[in-house]
Amino acid sequence: MADDSFKNYVLDQLSTLPELRAKAMFGGVGLYQGARFFGILFAGRLYFKVSDNSRAAYVAHGMTPFTYTRGERTMTMSYYEVPVAVLDNREELIVWATQAIQAASTSAAKTPAKRPSRSASRRSRKG
Repeated sequence: MADDSFKNYVLDQLSTLPELRAKAMFGGVGLYQGARFFGILFAGRLYFKVSDNSRAAYVAHGMTPFTYTRGERTMTMSYYEVPVAVLDNREELIVWATQAIQAASTSAAKTPAKRPSRSASRRSRKG
């Protein structure tokens, strides 16, 4: 990332969150609290993980989800852009970030454990 000023601003705004870390990924930056992936910094925008309960607040502000292109398909993620008014208000941003962390925790709890691929199962049986 050539200009880290936006990343540094966001990290400063979120600095009261415990265990906050940023990790470079796919041309952007992932935001984590501990192991929970709750935010994305991409192209000068901040996106937070949403739940069915929190999505309405983003939509009410006219915000849209994070999308990317894979081949010829546009993929939509359950991360919505954070309104500038929220981004610039540290206390409100922490409230929204806390909701995003909760959404990430809930989402992780719902995700089933990955099963080994069929070929991996066959290899282990051949032993």
